[in-house]
Amino acid sequence: MNWTLVLALLVGVVAGVFGGLFGLAGGVVLIPLLLWIFHMTQHQAQGTSLFALLFPTGLLAFWQYYKAGNTNVGIGIMVAIGIFIGGYFGGMWAQHMHEQLLRRLFAVLLVVAAVRLFVE
Repeated sequence: MNWTLVLALLVGVVAGVFGGLFGLAGGVVLIPLLLWIFHMTQHQAQGTSLFALLFPTGLLAFWQYYKAGNTNVGIGIMVAIGIFIGGYFGGMWAQHMHEQLLRRLFAVLLVVAAVRLFVE
């Protein structure tokens, strides 16, 4: 049995649970797990996270929220279009950033988000 694949599946389950609970997984949960458990570079973790979250988390978690009446489809479509466009440029720019700078910017984003959520 390939234990790396089993571990990857477990990491995915954890990220999926957080994604379903809080509407997040890639940036806040999955990327740190990929960095720490699989010793990926920041670029590898971000690319792997984007690939992994393309379909499963979004569709199944969305369906639960949609059934409960907790989805604004119109805004969601516009945000998805924005993510499609922004994701292209963000992914392109990230490839030209030094590993350490990218990781530090990511850490700053997490700290700012955490402080804002805590004090509001």
